[in-house]
Amino acid sequence: METALYLPVKRFLEGLGFTVKGEIGGCDLVGLSAGDPPVVVIGELKLAFNLELILQAVDRAPAGDEVWIAAKMSSRGKGRESDARYRNLCRRLGFGMLGVTERGQVEVLVKPPTAAPRREPKVRSRLVAEHQRRRGDPVLGGSTRAPIMTAYRQQALTCASELAAGPRRVRDLRERCPDAGKILLHNVYGWFARADRGIYGLTEAGHAALKRWPQQVDAAAGVVSPL
Repeated sequence: METALYLPVKRFLEGLGFTVKGEIGGCDLVGLSAGDPPVVVIGELKLAFNLELILQAVDRAPAGDEVWIAAKMSSRGKGRESDARYRNLCRRLGFGMLGVTERGQVEVLVKPPTAAPRREPKVRSRLVAEHQRRRGDPVLGGSTRAPIMTAYRQQALTCASELAAGPRRVRDLRERCPDAGKILLHNVYGWFARADRGIYGLTEAGHAALKRWPQQVDAAAGVVSPL
C-alpha cells in the first residue's frame, strides 16, 4: 500500500523543518515551513517509480514551491530509480525524487531546485488554508478508499459530538466549532436536523458518524478531535 511510504517520507520532510500532513487538496502529502508566507512542499507517493507518478507531480506542481515524488526501491535495484533517463526527467521538471527501502529508510535520488516559481497562487492558498485548519494529521498520505478527514469534516464531527446528548442552539456550539452556523445550515453529510429556529439536533446518520469516528475531548485545549 502507498500509505506504507507516507510515514518514512513524512519523517524525512519533518527533518528538513516542514510540518507535514497527508491527503490535502488531492495531494498525497503537503508540508509547510514555519515562515510567513510558508514554503509549500507537495509529495506524491507510488509503490514504484512510473510515468503516472510523474504525471501526478506535474498536475500538483503549480501549487507548490517544491515537489517530491517517492516510491519503494526495487529489491534487485533494477527499477526506475536506477534509470538515468527517469532521474534526468525529474531534474528537468524540477522534482525531487526519494526512494524508500524495505526498512523504511529514505534515500535522496534527486534534489529539487530551490525557489521554484509559483504559477497557481489560488490553489496554493487553498492547500495552505486546509493544512493550517486541519487538527493534527488524521489521514495517511496515499489513502484512496476511505473518506478524507478534512478540516470541514473535523468541525462537523465536533458539532455532532456537541449535539449527541440532545438539540442545542447554534450559538452554544460556536466556542468549539466557529463555523457551526454554516455547517448546520448546509448539512453536507445529512447529520443534522433543525428542531426549531436556531436549534439543531442529530440525525441517525449523525449518530452513526460518531460511532465511525469516535471523538475525544481535550479538556486543556477545549477541543474535540477524532480518536
